[in-house]
Amino acid sequence: MEKRERFGSRLGFLLVSAGCAIGIGNVWRFPFITGQYGGAAFVLLYLIFLVVMGWPVMTMEFAVGRAAKKSAGKCFQALAPGGGRSGWRFYTIFAIIGNYLLMMYYTTVAGWMLNYMFKMASGQLSGLAEDEGSQIFNSMLADPRQMVLWMLAVTVIGLLIVAQGVQNGVEKVTKPMMLILFFLMLVLAIRSITLPGAGEGLKFYLVPDFSQWKGTEIFNVIFAAMGQAFFTLSLGIAALTIFGSYIGKEKSLPGESAMVIVLDTFVAIMAGLIIFPGCSAYNVKMDQGPGLIFIALPKVFARMRGGRFWGTLFFLFMVFASLSTVIAVFENIIAMNMDAFGWKRKKSVLVNGILLILLSLPCALGYNLLSAVQPLGAGSTILDFEDFLVSNNILPIGSLIYVLFCTRKSGWGFDAFLKEANTGDGPKFSRRFRFYMTYILPLGILTILIGGYVQKFAG
Repeated sequence: MEKRERFGSRLGFLLVSAGCAIGIGNVWRFPFITGQYGGAAFVLLYLIFLVVMGWPVMTMEFAVGRAAKKSAGKCFQALAPGGGRSGWRFYTIFAIIGNYLLMMYYTTVAGWMLNYMFKMASGQLSGLAEDEGSQIFNSMLADPRQMVLWMLAVTVIGLLIVAQGVQNGVEKVTKPMMLILFFLMLVLAIRSITLPGAGEGLKFYLVPDFSQWKGTEIFNVIFAAMGQAFFTLSLGIAALTIFGSYIGKEKSLPGESAMVIVLDTFVAIMAGLIIFPGCSAYNVKMDQGPGLIFIALPKVFARMRGGRFWGTLFFLFMVFASLSTVIAVFENIIAMNMDAFGWKRKKSVLVNGILLILLSLPCALGYNLLSAVQPLGAGSTILDFEDFLVSNNILPIGSLIYVLFCTRKSGWGFDAFLKEANTGDGPKFSRRFRFYMTYILPLGILTILIGGYVQKFAG
């Protein structure tokens, strides 16, 4: 196997890790879930769960990677008692399946972003009539050539970048891309909040209103906030473990995790500041679900002065955000195969490139040629099913496995985890957190798992 690479700088590690965490979970899913679950009150709960649940699990993923100096393909075997004979080795299969599943639909949605950026830049979304936004989006979904073309474009771009390695590919591309993304968000947020009539959207997003929670609805909001905290950080599929294996021991991991979460949260909050004031200014409903990005927002830009320019910037930012996760997860997949089979990087990229394209085709065709396939019932799609497998199963179960591995004697153990996590300068976890991480945190993750099923199948 090739020598383990390292990031060229701490900034590179933070930006690449944040790019993995940010992705579509923040810029696509977070705004429409916030709209559906009541705005600022949901955001407050989401921020709380990021700290009490997301932070320790992220630190565990980084710690496992840094200690083992391996990806999920070998990290548990390297640290567990008994090594390759340990039952923990089966997590490798789970992690590999999770990463492939995520990319099987993530590349398609990222392709939507790239497609819409070109549509906006070329003027195809200018001057939209009331129902044209829906027609354009549905026409895209119904066109197999469009869907496959843009999925292929995203996949090829991601593979070409990871083929260059960690420093010359992943870090070199992601660092400037993330910095440009932050700048675009600031510019777009300032433009949005200064629109006439933006105040109502700002109030909805920033001023909690708990009066709208009635009866059992509060439990649905809590489950949604807990689940989003995990989804938005890409926890549980070892996507962050690989980046832990590429860093040194100069800085403590609780501090590094906190920095990544701050960057991730900044993007989530800024995405809301772009979307909700704009919707308010142009009387667009803020609880429209996934259609908020592709149907509602093009209407906003169509009515806005200079809307073609601002809309192009918005979807460019969406492209950067989604590509950052594609690149990060591709790197994890490539590294897992390198560790597991001893392949060189070029061979891993070639084999996985073919595999990822083939595996992504069902999702891309699920709205047209394969629309009759409805795995979760009438009206559902292949994308819905793959997202359900990842969001409601892989992420919480994978996170639970990490917590158990880092706190149980049969795994790595809490003392070993704490020593690795606290090595280096910066904030450190106290030993007093042991009870919380060993018993309360696993119960919280089980709540996400069970609550997700209740919401999905019991309404």
